[in-house]
Amino acid sequence: MPTYRDEVVVLRTHKLGEADRIVTMLSRRHGKVRAVAKGVRRTSSRFGARLEPFMVADVLLYQGRSLDIVQQAESLGSYGADIAVHYDRYTSAHAMVEAADRLNEAEATVEQYLLLVGGLRALAAGDHASRSILDSYLLRAMSLSGWAPGLTECARCGAPGPHDSFVAQLGGMVCRDCAPAGSARVDPSTARLLQSLLSGDWADVDAASAGSSGAASGLVAAYAQWHLERGIRSLEHVSFSAPGTHG
Repeated sequence: MPTYRDEVVVLRTHKLGEADRIVTMLSRRHGKVRAVAKGVRRTSSRFGARLEPFMVADVLLYQGRSLDIVQQAESLGSYGADIAVHYDRYTSAHAMVEAADRLNEAEATVEQYLLLVGGLRALAAGDHASRSILDSYLLRAMSLSGWAPGLTECARCGAPGPHDSFVAQLGGMVCRDCAPAGSARVDPSTARLLQSLLSGDWADVDAASAGSSGAASGLVAAYAQWHLERGIRSLEHVSFSAPGTHG
């Protein structure tokens, strides 16, 4: 059986037997990978700490029939410690890796890998509000998967904006002719913030008011939950942190 090496982000783990773990990873070149890490729950394990959620590692894998086997793991990014000590970073990171885990195999591309690594690195650094990093990540991940939200023209009929209604089921901002009754109305500052989150304009994101940031987060969550199979359960635990409170 062949072996192969790749860079991975650990998405989640669960116990197997008395000392092993099954590790689900998003890799740079091989999409999503599920592999057995033997003996990693023993204190004597050489690489157990390198295969925890939010860690980035260079791994050598043995290709098995149903599950691959981790043979080596070298740390490339130890973001877990800086994320775990801050509740807002920790919950946002969980929502990010859960969203990445929801991707279909065909969508697990190198761009998705790099986007997730960048998001976890930003969370660990604490340079921006954790919820804003999560919102930006979700919008970009959706776009890479072919579900880019319509934020300038009407997502349904293409009428030029600006528009003031957001409907996740219709693909984003919609004109008043296309908006169903009771659709969420979006003020201009929140609409601009959604565009800044998608484009990565962090000066604009960090300067946004708490009200606009909270409203944008709600819309991003609704959009991601609509498009990702089974939704993102971790979003229930994510609280909104206003810009400037990077905790």
